[in-house]
Amino acid sequence: MILNLVLLLFVILLLSSVVRGAPFVPTHGSRVARMIELSELKPGEKAADLGSGDGRIVIAMARIGAIAHGYEINPFLVWWSRYKIRRAGLQDQAFIHLGSFWSKDLSKFDVVTVFGTTHIMKGLEKKLKKELKSNARVISYVFAFPSWEYAQKESAIFVYRQVQI
Repeated sequence: MILNLVLLLFVILLLSSVVRGAPFVPTHGSRVARMIELSELKPGEKAADLGSGDGRIVIAMARIGAIAHGYEINPFLVWWSRYKIRRAGLQDQAFIHLGSFWSKDLSKFDVVTVFGTTHIMKGLEKKLKKELKSNARVISYVFAFPSWEYAQKESAIFVYRQVQI
């Protein structure tokens, strides 16, 4: 009975995240590592992962010394990410926020990563253009921004440097 209720709750949370944003699709570890490399993220820089899922990108960012923040709307994935962060001993460098990134000010970040979907990329492009500093780097996995020219593309990773303000 309890297992059925947990499963039902998980399905409801999964469906609500699809309606409100993008479904959780984990990024393969080798792609995470390459995204971090291509971002040229340095220790001490501030980074954000939009739609942070299970926290794997946030944890990878923190492991190289960045102050990493993830934004996630699925409470189960927030809990799981925070658990993994504690287990990795990265509580002072990695933070997962429950809620939508749409209402957050992203101006403090040097690097932003996103694995969005086509229907959010136009709006996200406008938000990032308005908020990010001109030397910020944006890494998008699978989905490109509709108007921005990428500086580099490797497989399904799009790298945007010197975001046009």
